[in-house]
Amino acid sequence: MNRPGADLHDLLNAQTGRVRWPELARHFARGVVICVSSEKDLVKMAENLVQDQAGEIGRLVEEGALHRAQDHDATRWQQNNTEFWAVVVAPWVLVQEVERFSL
Repeated sequence: MNRPGADLHDLLNAQTGRVRWPELARHFARGVVICVSSEKDLVKMAENLVQDQAGEIGRLVEEGALHRAQDHDATRWQQNNTEFWAVVVAPWVLVQEVERFSL
């Protein structure tokens, strides 16, 4: 059985990849980096943008699950050489920090 939106979900999922801060810096400078909280599904957030789900996007921004990257984010990312999962939904680049676990 095919679920609605499965093609879009699969397409976006296939376009995700890992990037580090130096690769992301030029996109940050253009003001197009959108941060997705670690509790949310990066691909689902990209789907919301593609489908222009303004109500859902607004709710996510209000709850702090989605926000445009700020200078303090970039400073921390540069200091830590942060790694991200990313997906491009032109003109936006959605990123989610890769969790680092210590044993």
